[in-house]
Amino acid sequence: MEWGSESAAVRRHRVGGERRDGPGATPPPEREAPAQASVVDSCGGGARTRKRSGEGSGAASRGAGSGLSEARAALGLALYLLALRTLVQLSLQQLVLRGPPGHRGEFDARQARDYLEHITSIGPRTTGSPENEILTVRYLLEQIKLIEVQSNSLHKISVDVQRPTGSFSIDFLGGFTSYYDNITNVVVKLEPRDGAQHAVLANCHFDSVANSPGASDDAVSCSVMLEVLHVLSTSSEALHHAVIFLFNGAEENVLQASHGFITQHPWASLIRAFINLEAAGVGGKELVFQTGPENPWLVQAYVSAAKHPFASVVAQEVFQSGIIPSDTDFRIYRDFGNIPGIDLAFIENGYIYHTKYDTADRILTDSIQRAGDNILAVLKYLATSDMLASSSKYRHGNMVFFDVFGLFVIAYPSRVGSIINYMVVMAVVLYLGKKFLQPKHKTANYTKDFFCGLGITLISWFTSLVTVLIIAVFISLIGQSLSWYNHFYVSVCLYGTAAVAKIIFIHTLAKRFYYVHASDQYLGEVFFDVSLFVHCGFLIALTSGGLCSAFISAVWVAFPLLTKLGVHKDFKQHGAQGKFVAFYLLGMSVPYLYALYLIWAVFEMFTPILGRSGSEIPPDDVVLASILAGCTMILSSYFINFIYLAKSTKKTMLTLTLVCSVTFLLVCSGTFFPYSSNPASPKPKRVFLQHVTRTFHDLDGNIVKRDSGIWINGFDYSGMSHITSHIPEINDTIRAHCEENAPLCGFPWYLPVHFLIRKNWYLPAAEVSPRDPAHFRLVSKEQTPWDSIKLTFEATGPSHMSFYVRTHKGSILSQWSLGNGTPVTSKGGDYFVFYSHGLQASAWQFWIEVQVLEEQPEGMVTVAIAAHYLSGEDKRSSQLDALKDKFPDWTFPSAWVCTYNLFVF
Repeated sequence: MEWGSESAAVRRHRVGGERRDGPGATPPPEREAPAQASVVDSCGGGARTRKRSGEGSGAASRGAGSGLSEARAALGLALYLLALRTLVQLSLQQLVLRGPPGHRGEFDARQARDYLEHITSIGPRTTGSPENEILTVRYLLEQIKLIEVQSNSLHKISVDVQRPTGSFSIDFLGGFTSYYDNITNVVVKLEPRDGAQHAVLANCHFDSVANSPGASDDAVSCSVMLEVLHVLSTSSEALHHAVIFLFNGAEENVLQASHGFITQHPWASLIRAFINLEAAGVGGKELVFQTGPENPWLVQAYVSAAKHPFASVVAQEVFQSGIIPSDTDFRIYRDFGNIPGIDLAFIENGYIYHTKYDTADRILTDSIQRAGDNILAVLKYLATSDMLASSSKYRHGNMVFFDVFGLFVIAYPSRVGSIINYMVVMAVVLYLGKKFLQPKHKTANYTKDFFCGLGITLISWFTSLVTVLIIAVFISLIGQSLSWYNHFYVSVCLYGTAAVAKIIFIHTLAKRFYYVHASDQYLGEVFFDVSLFVHCGFLIALTSGGLCSAFISAVWVAFPLLTKLGVHKDFKQHGAQGKFVAFYLLGMSVPYLYALYLIWAVFEMFTPILGRSGSEIPPDDVVLASILAGCTMILSSYFINFIYLAKSTKKTMLTLTLVCSVTFLLVCSGTFFPYSSNPASPKPKRVFLQHVTRTFHDLDGNIVKRDSGIWINGFDYSGMSHITSHIPEINDTIRAHCEENAPLCGFPWYLPVHFLIRKNWYLPAAEVSPRDPAHFRLVSKEQTPWDSIKLTFEATGPSHMSFYVRTHKGSILSQWSLGNGTPVTSKGGDYFVFYSHGLQASAWQFWIEVQVLEEQPEGMVTVAIAAHYLSGEDKRSSQLDALKDKFPDWTFPSAWVCTYNLFVF
């Protein structure tokens, strides 16, 4: 017998009996409930016959007993969601909305592309390399000089090449300290001929990570800025304020160049606002994902000026929560310059971000055009705005802002948003309160059924989440995680169908065993009210938590409530007929469209990130399954009532179970390989290879251990499981072991990400011998008047070095000459210092003070220094090249040479 068919038959029998006997007839004896009902009927009362409020008319009774066709309901909902998803995709693919560029006074993407191709042709541009410090700087200065020659006499252009030295601490990646010496900034000031007292800053960075051409991150932004400079400088429209263009040469060194500019450059004092151009993907639309802090006029400037808006306060709050392991120069200008700004980034196709595939040809000209149109318009707006001169006066709270499919932006103060949200809450309170407070004889069981329905809904969501997590853990344990990385539809067919099937299953059980004699119409109304109540709860929680993203919950409450009120009369009279379904789905289109819009952004950003999020628990499949389960809960919420309105759910359940089972078997068999080297859409596995020679010294300076090897780090949960079949020598027999007495386990970490990547491999190899070896020595050791030991060190070496400190028992690192003088520990308790320099840097001298509370025979502190050779001939070794060449083409092995020296004092 089909699930739900017994209750439908009972309802038809009851409804028919009421029509025959009339309202005054004596009701028939109550049928005995099925034995199974006692299991599900714990909410109170067994299966029962009772007349619901609203069942008095014959029309209502007929509507209640009719039921929706299962096939039509399932197919209709699937097509509905598919149609909405298609609309979302069309809006995302529409990058620009006008004719070809190139008119005078407008941004020309073709010229910007020319800049981009010249910059990327230089190759990888790591800080300190000739490619970054000489070739790129020379090209930028040449183009700026040409722009200056063509500029209008209304404007004045000044150019400065800054070489700052400085230090700061940052709480990014668990916290560490940064030191830079003689790095490069190219700064251009465009101002009125008579000068300006205020300025807006545009920021990009021309350096790249090692072994990547860095087209999207961030050469394209610098190319856009060059063309914006050209358009503004040739304009016959006078500016009121200056526009400063900062082409910074050390952003990938964890934001060093922007710190050097904003804390040391004389023009920094003029800046009242900034726009930062970044990338977390390659091409597509550039998303405004951070604004402020607390400067709503900047959001209004973007709303008023941007030609192709794409902005979301949701992205801002997600990014600032720290979930995404990334940061931008926005942080530096905000924290060290106290300047408000706008942060933009390309987010599509993050699979090739920071890889060799990040090339100029992968960035659509339309993407460059829309970014240029927006940046030019916003900069021009700010440079002629009266608000810029006194921006501090307009600092009053946050803004709720979001674009509507790239057509326009809705923005309003968060305090106004709170008022709107609580007004929506009050509307729900009135709507539900009216039902709860009706005379008892009319709603004798509504309150009980409502709260039981709430419990059933929460149980269905919880069991749905547990189900997909069990599947995800099993998939991870058998070594088939990330099967969806190259085939995203696999995750939908596996975890999405499992989540939907479990939700339908729980509600089908409730319909069959608990709500045996209730009409379809009544149950549809109860479960709509339950979903409304749940979303209202989220709205209250988010609003009271001060989150601007609460507007999403407001949309998910207001529009469904209006829809319900609009179709209520027809539903009462005719039940769930075609007209009701059509108007119901039409009314729900606004929240569902926006939800699908946000869900696209979530998966567009998070799916590639899971390929570089480290090897630690939770596994990537657990994360993705949890996100999919959450999306399923949201999308199913206002469709749960269709389960009760439909005649049956058997075929839907069987279809979903079949799809999930087949996908599960295919995944377990290894059918879906996670990675791809497809030239059109590569999805590589990221691996870091560091050929290192390690030297460990004891307290007397003697070498107690020396070894060499290639240290291997995979950046996703699968580790080396897919690599071993291609390179047999990389297997678990060479797993790296932690040196317990050494900071950060005795390995040359480039950044303090040791807590994210604890699975690594160490393949024995010959010693490395760079032509420019690093030197580290203790300059002096002295007792201070305040009873601490001051150790002064000197280091010379390549452009990138990492310094690690671990204090011994009974010792405290009290102060040092780095940052603001207060030592900052990294995650795990050790101290991490990231050092870089440009060309012709002097020796790095610094000191630390150690307060010894209790002398120990093994000394007071252990320090280590790692030298990273990221450019030039020293970055290569014959063994490293040979191993790198063995890696399959679906990987991206980023390789360099380094040395590691440890000392005890």
